[in-house]
Amino acid sequence: MAQTQRARRSLASRFDEELRFFKGWIDKPKAVGAIIPTSAITARRMASVIDVSSRLPVLELGAGTGVITKAILATGLKPSNLYAVEYSEEFVTHLRETYPTVNVIRGDAFDLDETLSDAPALTFDSVISAVPLLSFPVEQRIAYVEDLLTRIPAGRPVVQITYGPRSPVPPLRGNYSVEHFDFVLRNIPPAQLWVYRRGRPS
Repeated sequence: MAQTQRARRSLASRFDEELRFFKGWIDKPKAVGAIIPTSAITARRMASVIDVSSRLPVLELGAGTGVITKAILATGLKPSNLYAVEYSEEFVTHLRETYPTVNVIRGDAFDLDETLSDAPALTFDSVISAVPLLSFPVEQRIAYVEDLLTRIPAGRPVVQITYGPRSPVPPLRGNYSVEHFDFVLRNIPPAQLWVYRRGRPS
């Protein structure tokens, strides 16, 4: 009986999350990018690149309803070591209520100097990005990744989710490498994961 009640609560919670995400998509489709949240499987795969032993904070961009946030915290990262950036005011309110000890920041992922102005000198272990890059011009996507790579150590990854067949940030257009990380069928729509790096530790 208790197990059935837990299953019902979990289903209701997931429905609420998808409804909230869909509302955000209706209000600002360019900013959200997908109709329903990233699957837990995809979120765990994205979070798997984090090196908790580095003790560096992690930067999450396009945090949405917090599915990826939850997967990041499940790696053992301290909530105070996670900086989650989200543009939607409604999503930010939800994230702050759900994860009160995470550094949830309302701001523009394409202007991190301003968004992270309260912590300008931070170096992050890695970056987990769910920003819908395909909604933006190619040159803006390249500048986005170039900026992120200045905020993490050499060789550490920027992970990006996308729903197109190719890397949203094309190779050979800047000082970074492009690696296909995974194709996740158990996501709606199926998701492609890409990793961007600059150099490698000696």
